[in-house]
Amino acid sequence: MAGTGPRAENARDFLDTDSLLDEEEILLRDTVRRFVEDRILDDVGDWFEEGTFPHAEIAPEVGKMGLLGMHLEGYGCSGSSATAYGLACLELEAGDSGLRSFVSVQGSLAMFPIWAYGSEEQKQEWLPAMAAGEAIGCFGLTEPDSGSDPSSMRTNAKQEPGGDWILNGTKMWITNGSIADVAVVWARTDEGIRGFVVPTDAPGFEAPMIHKKLSLRASVTSELVMTDLRLPAAAVLPGVASMRGPLSCLNEARFGIAFGAIGAGRACYEAALDYANERVQFGKPISGFQLTQRKLVEMMIAVQKGTLVAIHMGRMKDEGRLSSAQVSFGKMDNVRNAIEIAREARNVMGANGITLEYPVIRHMNNLESVYTYEGTNEIHTLVMGQAITGQNAFS
Repeated sequence: MAGTGPRAENARDFLDTDSLLDEEEILLRDTVRRFVEDRILDDVGDWFEEGTFPHAEIAPEVGKMGLLGMHLEGYGCSGSSATAYGLACLELEAGDSGLRSFVSVQGSLAMFPIWAYGSEEQKQEWLPAMAAGEAIGCFGLTEPDSGSDPSSMRTNAKQEPGGDWILNGTKMWITNGSIADVAVVWARTDEGIRGFVVPTDAPGFEAPMIHKKLSLRASVTSELVMTDLRLPAAAVLPGVASMRGPLSCLNEARFGIAFGAIGAGRACYEAALDYANERVQFGKPISGFQLTQRKLVEMMIAVQKGTLVAIHMGRMKDEGRLSSAQVSFGKMDNVRNAIEIAREARNVMGANGITLEYPVIRHMNNLESVYTYEGTNEIHTLVMGQAITGQNAFS
């Protein structure tokens, strides 16, 4: 990479990973990138500081772009490839993890189970409106005492002789919960773990917001409380009655995270690179010092390797041969590398790295949540451990 001053041409894509994408994928990627640059970056620092997310404005915009449930077919969804969905997640998270989480929860955790396991009536009622951003969804699985072991959930649903279901329980750390029009809630029943399509205006449903977060502040995080919530028989997802249901949804979301985390890492690397080229100390830009160049190179390598992993995963998923353990590989390794990139970028930027004038501290704080949600590193380690040894270490 020659010269100092302005960023060199191949600084963003040192290994020319764009050559692995087709024209349609690049067009979609660039469209989402422009949306993030034009619509998100100028304001997201303020949203983070204020703890707000302007969903009423953003949801219809991303819906109009076809990003909500974009990897699903029919019902107003664009039916894009898995790779295209991943590239969109990468660019969205380059803006903010909260933005990507909103889109990911809507498409992979709320729309996907209705699309995959719902009745035709449920699909017709909810999916077109959700794809357009006119209705917002959330996904209720995690509980205050049930995180990495969701099969131990206490939320339960009992069916009465007339067919109605009575739902009781509490869910925790639910993205979009307080702004959702519909919640896909997983509960223990006599038949196994079942999913329920719950309109959030139903009597007995509450979704108080969780405050005082220092991560994912430009995102709505809530508790879901169901108290003798009565649902008709038609509210249950008919296509699944086991943990396979919610776990398949998580697998969809984790795939998007493997791409998204690299977007956050890339944003931190590029911010540090630009800063290092502009910051003058001892008579020259700090990018001219050996130790700084080493930091920048390590960040660049991590971004490029993570991008290659993500694109390869996308191709495998499009070919129908990506396993859940391989998704764990991408989620675990790309997120932990993105955190290290963010921390090193903050180091390069010194005191300026802790201000919201730059994106680094915001991404670093967000990635601490991404590191944990959709399966902790410990859980993904055991998933891969079982895959390579054949031994179940979960119990």
